[in-house]
Amino acid sequence: MASRHIVQQQNGGEAAIGVNKQKIMGAEKKGRRALNDIGNLVTVRVADNKPAAQVSRPVTRSFRAKLLDNAQNAAAENNKNANGAVLLDGALLEKRAGARKPVAAKKAVIKPKPEEIIEISPNTVEKIAEKPGEKSSKKKGPTLTSVLTARSKAACGLSEPKAQIVDIDANDVNNDLAVVEYIEDMYTFYKSAENEGRAHDYMDSQPEINEKMRAILIDWLVQVHSKFELSPETLYLTINIVDRYLASKTTSRRELQLVGMSSMLIASKYEEIWAPEVHELVNISDRTYSNKQILVMEKQILGQLEWSLTVPTPYVFLLRFIKASLTDSNVENMVFFLAELGIMNYATFKYCPSMIAASSVYAARCTLNMAPFWNETLKLHTGFSESEIVDCAKLLVSFHSMAAEQKLKGVYRKYSSSERGAVALFPPAKSLLGFTLSNYSL
Repeated sequence: MASRHIVQQQNGGEAAIGVNKQKIMGAEKKGRRALNDIGNLVTVRVADNKPAAQVSRPVTRSFRAKLLDNAQNAAAENNKNANGAVLLDGALLEKRAGARKPVAAKKAVIKPKPEEIIEISPNTVEKIAEKPGEKSSKKKGPTLTSVLTARSKAACGLSEPKAQIVDIDANDVNNDLAVVEYIEDMYTFYKSAENEGRAHDYMDSQPEINEKMRAILIDWLVQVHSKFELSPETLYLTINIVDRYLASKTTSRRELQLVGMSSMLIASKYEEIWAPEVHELVNISDRTYSNKQILVMEKQILGQLEWSLTVPTPYVFLLRFIKASLTDSNVENMVFFLAELGIMNYATFKYCPSMIAASSVYAARCTLNMAPFWNETLKLHTGFSESEIVDCAKLLVSFHSMAAEQKLKGVYRKYSSSERGAVALFPPAKSLLGFTLSNYSL
């Protein structure tokens, strides 16, 4: 690229500009505009701020490079004095001392030393540098301690990939009856309220009633429930009402069946669309009690319970836990079979409804060899680990192993039918049969 005339900026600068203009005009008249545009006059200052001799010949590339080299050498010898002028790329850079206020030199920017992450391998130690300039707010890499811990677990075989949790409500997003948006909050509330609607141990306070009599009553209620073809919710609520009333009111042996019939009438009115009529209950009890006696007991039970009927029974949790199990109808029938055996026997009275439901699912999976017996999805939705439910599950399997030999076979016959998959006829879970139940045989 051609260089232009560069004239030193000083008080006499205007005169120099006029001379140059005259020369350029003369050159144009002589037809040498092209050479003047190239610019042959080059002003170079050397030591002591004295101008060098003017060169009036075309500046070739090699000559221009030589001039630049000489100017740079001269500037280097004077330690880059502020009064020196150097021609760079055809432009004369001039600095006068005191002409302008000295500009503060830019501070040297020290690039931050890149952080290093030490990666431990069995034989070598490698250092991987992060990109310089990364903000400290960015997430840092793993620490040395975490890397060593992870590698130690891997060496011992302890770091297994976490099992995937299945979204059991994914298929019900568009089902308004499934209330997917509220289902988790509902079951959180059920878990917190299940002990409030649960009866305490009352056998010691009942002088005329024992555990075997209670089992006989519930076994009969199971058969009445099947006879009227009532919903499962009605059976579980009936048993809940019976236990809560007996826990708060001393009852004679003669009135025990009356309490069961009135409790079923209340539960049917609460759960069913068409509840059984009072005279139907009188007939099914072989007219042991009159219509008036049933209605009087119904009123007495409601008053004793203060009309509190909305309680989380085991059935509420069974529905959710069976869904979380992601299994077929055989497992579902087995779960209900074990759960009904559990609520019939007073031995499970110490367990909360959610525990009975979770243990029924676990025992059913063990009975039908549905591996794995417990997984992360069930643990999430039930709130119980496998170790927490294994004792209750063993108790349920023991009831299963003795069901065919017991005198009370209402539940056993119910689940021996082909309509319910005949799950009562399946052999009990061998892995859980180490638990003996000699104290609770009926």
